[in-house]
Amino acid sequence: MNRSSHPFLASMFAARLADQILLFIVPLVVFQVTGSVQWSGVAFFVETLPRFMSFPICGILCDRISPVRLMHWSQLMRAGVCVLGMAGYAAWGGIAWLIAISALCGVLTTQGVMAREVMLPQVFRQHDFQKVLSFTQIADQLGMVLGPMLAAFLLKSWHWAAVVAACSVLFVLADLTFHWWHRLVRPVLADPEAPEGRWWTPLVSAAAHLRHRPGLIELVVLAAGVNLVVGVTLATSAAMFTGVLGASEIDYGWLQTAGAAATVAILFAIGHWTPPVRMLGPVAYAMMFAGGLLSAGGASIVLYAAGFVAVIGFDKMFNVYIRSLRQQIIPQRDLGKTTGLIVMLNNLTQPLAGLLVGAFSGVAGPRGVILALTLGMGVLGVAGALAWRHRSDKRI
Repeated sequence: MNRSSHPFLASMFAARLADQILLFIVPLVVFQVTGSVQWSGVAFFVETLPRFMSFPICGILCDRISPVRLMHWSQLMRAGVCVLGMAGYAAWGGIAWLIAISALCGVLTTQGVMAREVMLPQVFRQHDFQKVLSFTQIADQLGMVLGPMLAAFLLKSWHWAAVVAACSVLFVLADLTFHWWHRLVRPVLADPEAPEGRWWTPLVSAAAHLRHRPGLIELVVLAAGVNLVVGVTLATSAAMFTGVLGASEIDYGWLQTAGAAATVAILFAIGHWTPPVRMLGPVAYAMMFAGGLLSAGGASIVLYAAGFVAVIGFDKMFNVYIRSLRQQIIPQRDLGKTTGLIVMLNNLTQPLAGLLVGAFSGVAGPRGVILALTLGMGVLGVAGALAWRHRSDKRI
């Protein structure tokens, strides 16, 4: 990727930094206020469910509206949500405003992610797509490296409302940088399609691709298993690390930073080494399964941290795997609507994991819930692999 892509990557970094700060502070602030693992899980569920449920609609919009325009809307509206949410908090108080801000910004983040998904193969068509995914995810992960660390340090001296206000500035900065890139490159994108039929027609088309395109259903099953462990890890990490294991908020920020740094290192390796795509999925799945078991059974801070880093670090390797295969399987004209439906199905297990933490951590404890969902990931992984092998045998 050349120098002209740097503002694009910088815009991604700024938006991810702000988004990651919001994701970081919600479970931590809720746990600090309530002292409850269950309420942290419920907050994670409320925060993430709208983010993932909106993928199909955002995918349809990406096929019908210029993705450049959608990126602008996504970033400026997130800044506006932060400002309006802080106004509501100043008037009425309560941490519910923080959860609502994160949930609404999550929906708008989804719109930005889907717009970027549609743009990437067109904007960087002259580059190897696996490398494009690696370098764009590195920009994402750099935001994830600095986001938790920055949030943890800011929370030591700032109220969480001031941290949210800083996020609004970052979203505006992301939009200004994206506008600079667009004026510099002036990318030529495919014209959006004209709406045809009823509003649900694109969803029917996307479901048909999911059913008939070889390999898509298996990818959904495997991704659902991965997101069970990612979801339970994110929903319980604040309570496990600062509550059960007794670490400080700063230590928790370093834990999140270590996970993101591991991801950056893995993505750099993929971008420079370019291993076979089909090797990435099994390696990532196995490492995340092992990480889930370590998180559940680790009685010390070091063992828990090792499991957490494995889950978070190899999640994006698996993401490169499924995104690369999706680009090969789904027709370009239907990429937005089909990817939106698939990503929603992939990720519904993340908020489900938060809901299960809220429902059962009081009975089984957070370790018991982590272990149960990790074993669930193993079952889904075996099911997806067997289905893939059966399909391959039929082709032979």
